Amino acid sequence: MKREMFADRLKKGILLFDGGIGTQLQERGLGVGEAPERWNIEHPDRIEAIHRDYVQAGAEVLTTNSFGGSSYKLSKGGMVDEVYKANFQAAAIAKRAAQGRAWVAGSVGPTGEFLEPLGLVKPDEMREAFKVQVKALMDGGADVIIIETMTALEEIVLAVQAAREIGNFPVIGSMTFDPTKQGYRTMMGVDIPTAVKTLLAEGVDAVGSNCGNGIENFIDIVKEMRQETDAPILAEANAGIPQLENGRTVFRETPALMAARLSNLIDAGADIVGGCCGTTPEHVRRFKEVVDQL
Repeated sequence: MKREMFADRLKKGILLFDGGIGTQLQERGLGVGEAPERWNIEHPDRIEAIHRDYVQAGAEVLTTNSFGGSSYKLSKGGMVDEVYKANFQAAAIAKRAAQGRAWVAGSVGPTGEFLEPLGLVKPDEMREAFKVQVKALMDGGADVIIIETMTALEEIVLAVQAAREIGNFPVIGSMTFDPTKQGYRTMMGVDIPTAVKTLLAEGVDAVGSNCGNGIENFIDIVKEMRQETDAPILAEANAGIPQLENGRTVFRETPALMAARLSNLIDAGADIVGGCCGTTPEHVRRFKEVVDQL
């Protein structure tokens, strides 16, 4: 997809992403510690079924099952030789499920590694790993790349640079912020103004935030982002903060509750909305009703 097409679509109104992928996989039997990306190869039908459910709910963009698809993550899951295949398949499965009714966003998540001098990874090595992942996703049919749930500014910058080296397609940069006494910060201490300005300077087509918070905090996060830019903003909240109940992780923000606050999120400045952990096709269906009314 050309970047101009993405920009033109956003001028027409709110763009609706899908909801959680990892939590949907867990509902379908993904084991603790099992690499979700392995299912792209071994259980593609289950991945496709999740995507189809989101298409039926009204999602205009499907997020690939490739969040942990870097060589760093997959090597720990015994898939070091299947990095390209796992990511290619992730995009191809989503494209097949979309059937021309939705775009596909190739998901690129954190590597779980630290760059020098905090860690052992050199910047060029990490950038190259991101390039391999992004190329596989684009070869598989992704329309957009979403670099998400990032907390380190240096890491997300390398991912954006890698994507830009691969091609001239839309790129979204999204970080996860937590409320602190000093305001919203990522786990690595990055504030919202710094994140927004840095990502836009690197050439992303939209900035945003996902994961870590329920929709109420996201309203404040988006408000602060909108003070920094007129660029498109993505917001994908969790279905609340995860809670452990009888040994099972549960999310308390229901589709009705989140949908009731979605218009406030949009009023705060969000152009692209969807859900993260704990959100379901029913959440997206209710989001679609709100977006259609607007």
